[in-house]
Amino acid sequence: MTTTVISTAASMKISIITVCYNSVDTIADALKSISRQTCPEIEHIIIDGASRDGTMAVIDGFRDRISRVVSEPDRGIYEAMNKGISLANADLIGFLNADDVYADDHVLEKVAGIMHQENLDMLYGDVAFFHPRAPSRIVRQYRSARFSPAKIAWGWMPAHPALFVHRRLFERVGPFRTDYRIAGDFEFVARVFQSGIIRHRHIPEVLVNMRTGGVSTGGWRNTLMLNREVLRACRENGIKTNLVKILSKYPMKILEYVLP
Repeated sequence: MTTTVISTAASMKISIITVCYNSVDTIADALKSISRQTCPEIEHIIIDGASRDGTMAVIDGFRDRISRVVSEPDRGIYEAMNKGISLANADLIGFLNADDVYADDHVLEKVAGIMHQENLDMLYGDVAFFHPRAPSRIVRQYRSARFSPAKIAWGWMPAHPALFVHRRLFERVGPFRTDYRIAGDFEFVARVFQSGIIRHRHIPEVLVNMRTGGVSTGGWRNTLMLNREVLRACRENGIKTNLVKILSKYPMKILEYVLP
């Protein structure tokens, strides 16, 4: 993969928010991934949901590279993300969960440089999913190039772990809605693109590697809940759609597995 790095002289500070809960087995990889980033101005904020499995002990080993740690009960992932947003000081905001790692050490430097030079509101790349017990085994790739604002009605969105947002979008449309369990990120994207013209761009590269088995990929019950919430998000944001239209994306999603 070719990596193009924008000069750090033309970049912006970036806040990365890591939301976690009982993530002792994986969070060290995420923390190492962020600590290796070449971007010179990274604010790393961790929002932990009062873990009880040793997660905080792992985090303590990285305290010198973490800007802020909050560990307390919350009402779900979107409330935790909102806590991170409220604490963030940078103009650029991204999210790296405890199960994820950046694809290379230059991802954040590249993102910050491009968003600064092009004055973007939103930038997004691709995500590769790997087997939990075999990090080198890529089993699926989510290509955000398939997304466009017109495809929100079909249930498409940029890959959230590889989505970077300028603070002004949160100021314009508000934070994530906490009454969604799985599709709060989709609802936020739908709300953003319904709010007016925004400057956005896709980078045709894998920016984040994810372990399989997360909440949005955790079986048919979660898939059913996800699609119901996607339908609700479209309707609540004035986007005409129906469940048949939303489900029609799945034949295309199969290609994420057969053409990784």
